[in-house]
Amino acid sequence: MNPRRKKRLAIVLAIVLGIGSTVGLMLYALNQNMDLFYTPTELVQGKPDGSKPTVGQRLRIGGMVAVGSVKRDPDSLRVSFDLHDVGPMVTVVYDGILPDLFREGQGIVAQGVLVDATTIEAHEVLAKHDEEYMPPEIAEAMEKTHQPLKYTESQKQGSGQ
Repeated sequence: MNPRRKKRLAIVLAIVLGIGSTVGLMLYALNQNMDLFYTPTELVQGKPDGSKPTVGQRLRIGGMVAVGSVKRDPDSLRVSFDLHDVGPMVTVVYDGILPDLFREGQGIVAQGVLVDATTIEAHEVLAKHDEEYMPPEIAEAMEKTHQPLKYTESQKQGSGQ
């Protein structure tokens, strides 16, 4: 092999190795920043494919704030509350100022770290902005795992609808 071909081969190999290592580092960084979405039922019982989050894993969880479950620490901004869908409840602990629209019975999405099987240490809490809006991830998860409630005509009339 002449010196000119050896030089070209070295340059091509260096470019391929550089691109390969760059792509590998990008995939590693994306994997570290990926947060998976769960509902309280999926968090406790696992997703339909059998996957469950591990302690210390970053995740997002969405559900309804259970009525009567909000507990505030009088000496700090620390708040804990329970989230539910139709299954088990999950406790979310948050240290910070909650959104203005946060209240009991409200749908929220919390982003944080799984502390134990049913407790999440949140670093961000988002509340939906009106009665009709539901984040797409929650709507999709609720459609997959829950049956819609069906009312009879007498129930609709009795509830004022």
